[in-house]
Amino acid sequence: MGTFSDRKSGFRRCLPQDSINRYKSMRPSKRCIVSVAFLAVAMLMVVTEGSGQQFTFIPNKVPFLNPGGASETYSTNGGGIDLTGPFFQSMGTNGRSCATCHQPSDAMSVSAAHIEERFFLTRGKDPIFRTVDGSNCNHSIDVSTEEGRFAAYSLLRKRGLIRIAIAVPANADYRVVNVSNQYGCNESEIISMYRRPLPSTNLRFLSAVMFDGRESSPATGTTKILYSNYPTALLSDLAHQSVDATTGHAQGDGTRPTPAEQQQIVNFEMGLFTAQSFGWSTGSLESRGATGGPMPLVTQPFFIGVNSSVNFLLPLLEQPGGLVSPGDDVAGINDDVAAGGLVAGGISSLQGTCGTCHDTPNVGNHSFPTPLNIGTGDPSETAPSASLGGLDLSYLPRITVCKNDSSGLPTSNCKTTTDLGQALIDGKFDHVGKIKGPILRGLSARAPYFHNGSAQTLLDAIRFYEKRFGLVLTPHEESDLVAFLSSL
Repeated sequence: MGTFSDRKSGFRRCLPQDSINRYKSMRPSKRCIVSVAFLAVAMLMVVTEGSGQQFTFIPNKVPFLNPGGASETYSTNGGGIDLTGPFFQSMGTNGRSCATCHQPSDAMSVSAAHIEERFFLTRGKDPIFRTVDGSNCNHSIDVSTEEGRFAAYSLLRKRGLIRIAIAVPANADYRVVNVSNQYGCNESEIISMYRRPLPSTNLRFLSAVMFDGRESSPATGTTKILYSNYPTALLSDLAHQSVDATTGHAQGDGTRPTPAEQQQIVNFEMGLFTAQSFGWSTGSLESRGATGGPMPLVTQPFFIGVNSSVNFLLPLLEQPGGLVSPGDDVAGINDDVAAGGLVAGGISSLQGTCGTCHDTPNVGNHSFPTPLNIGTGDPSETAPSASLGGLDLSYLPRITVCKNDSSGLPTSNCKTTTDLGQALIDGKFDHVGKIKGPILRGLSARAPYFHNGSAQTLLDAIRFYEKRFGLVLTPHEESDLVAFLSSL
């Protein structure tokens, strides 16, 4: 494996042997295109290393190789990514910055493969390996030796998961009756969730901040993003999130980021656009009139609810206390409004496609804050075969919650899940397991997939949908879908 790494800047370049082999097998024309990508990165390295300095700037559209080809990022601020800004500075006490988990080479997220690489390069001492949230649990562990760190950070290394510890809301209409956490975090009042870092690019298209929407909710003193308050609410939510990330993930003392630094971070994030620009089997995704790469995203029209199947409900949903929360069956949106759902009586069924939920044009997230439980967090008794569309969730804890009766005592109406989702934010039993769908651009750079890293490959993700929703796809159709998702 050929590797270049600058941990301070968060700039990484990794070229696996299988990618080298694919390069050698390409037609001369395609090898030429890839060689240009290699040359661009190499020249950037020569210029900075020749001067004896750290990387301080990544020009726009520098290609970063990944298993599907290469991705590029375009910044509307200053012609590229300024690595000296507060996003790349350690503002806490443990050496981390925002870029620790949001790297330009990984479409502004972080791949499990690169995390594993960082472990072996630093023997588990890179700032991403901190017990505050990087270890499987934060107590009864030993990270004084390399062997101990190897075991303590196994979920981070293998699945790219950060542990998010959240207290059960005091007003929850359910009770946590059992937590079975194989790593030792069995507390029932503070629940450990294990989730992938979301990308910090293409944020202009967000309808909720964080998988569970907590940075766009009253639970954190932030504001739900609506058609009527976009983009003001989004900007304020991102500013608030920068503080929470610093005080939490970076173990800051509360003095930073300052308001000015918050604004710089938000401006930086809102100016980033990332997409795949090159495919190993397709070549350039921007040639012959194609609109791949990040540039078309810069001018992509967007508003909350654009192209959404629930557009007709916007007036109702924007009433005080309005909350979108479709039911467990993603083929239908069936929650009653009394349970925090869409309309009185619910919607019994809604025939949909992939684009029903991934509806934001040219981006692929849901354009309205619509958390769903599609089953990616539902535990199974045994590790199912990936070829049959099952997800192995055996590495995740199991949490059982039961709905309370009118006197506050748990009933027999119970659910077992590996992630409480939105229910851990708003305290609603009906919202157990519900999370938002992420932006799909840049997928090739940030495996594994789903909020809990349960799909190691895009084919695993597709086969899960086949099993979960009864889709019947031929091997050729599966291959086509993988190719499409790899090119986003």
